[in-house]
Amino acid sequence: QVQLVESGGGLVQPGGSLRLSCAASGSIFSIYAMGWYRQAPGKQRELVATITNGGNTNYADSVKGRFTISRDNAKKMVYLQMNSLKPEDTAVYYCKQFAGPGYWGQGTQVTVSS
Repeated sequence: QVQLVESGGGLVQPGGSLRLSCAASGSIFSIYAMGWYRQAPGKQRELVATITNGGNTNYADSVKGRFTISRDNAKKMVYLQMNSLKPEDTAVYYCKQFAGPGYWGQGTQVTVSS
């Protein structure tokens, strides 16, 4: 049974930083691509960033140059470093493992507000 648990969300002022973490269990973590998605109120869930098992990364245009996705296969962790946060980054952030049907975490709230 694959489980993904996100943490690290919170309230931050515009221009601030947060680091999200996603802990995975129940799968051979290192062979699967991982991703971060977000969903703002009233909007569809959207892709933020992905990282392959080999470490290749991809970002949504809206976060390029501000966000960095990384992974630690030994710890079965994936991270999202978010810098220069903007109010429009406010959303629930979800971790996804691209295995089988796809597995999701429960999400962590990020609120960017002064």
